[in-house]
Amino acid sequence: MSELNILGVPRNRKFSPNHIGNDDAIFSLTAKELEKMGCKVRISFEDDFLKNENITEQKIFTMARQKEVVKKLQVLEENGAQVINSAFGIENCFRTNLTNALNLNNIPVAESYIVPTDYTGDEVFDAITGKGYWIKRGDFHAIHKEDVSFAASREEAREILREYALRDIPDAVISKHLIGDLVKFYGVRGTDFFFWFYPYDNNHHKYVEYQNINGNSAYYPFDADKLKEVATEAAKVVGIDVYGGDAIVGKDGSFGIIDLNDWPSFAPCRDKAAGHIARMIYEKFTKSI
Repeated sequence: MSELNILGVPRNRKFSPNHIGNDDAIFSLTAKELEKMGCKVRISFEDDFLKNENITEQKIFTMARQKEVVKKLQVLEENGAQVINSAFGIENCFRTNLTNALNLNNIPVAESYIVPTDYTGDEVFDAITGKGYWIKRGDFHAIHKEDVSFAASREEAREILREYALRDIPDAVISKHLIGDLVKFYGVRGTDFFFWFYPYDNNHHKYVEYQNINGNSAYYPFDADKLKEVATEAAKVVGIDVYGGDAIVGKDGSFGIIDLNDWPSFAPCRDKAAGHIARMIYEKFTKSI
């Protein structure tokens, strides 16, 4: 394998709520795997990347999420650079963009509606039936705990929307609460790597309210191959190669995706995942040479 000059841009720690060490770990392991393949990897942190006006590398792998960094990466892509995950795909994972993309492409998801944070109507709340509502900031990923909040009533939901508006968050996604088992998954498109598990069993989860409301995992049987197929298609729809997310599996074995992320931590499986991620990156970068 010939030497390949690659730039790596890791995630700013403020965009890794509760997963700073895990995000650092999967990125570092991937960089080391690329070096084993003969690649020369230069690391540039997000703030340094923004200051550098002379990015010479045409092959970039990144976990970045800072909006200014994403925009700069998009410009580089438009000018011929190859970026994994694509910065356009990263932007597609911002909550409102993600909701639109998954809904338009018939991916099975929790019923969701996008509203401005000054929304005072009843139509959305009337349309969503069930145990409650999930309110998620629409303009970005979750940075603070409150950016993904459960509301048992429309009054609580409206209060969360008001709080978002005070924080200058322009829009929000209101989703139906699904009853069932929370399942977390990780995948690498273009490879056979796919890993899923029950996060409550490993104390690895961000939706604490789901366990409080739904109780412990009931381990409802479901088609794991179908989950892989749907998750891979969802990643394809938004344009990312390294992905992860969460789904709720119902008593009848059906499932709905409630979250999809560009390059998550892969914490319970990162030692295996890093090699698959690195090989996928290498193959994509060398295929275009």
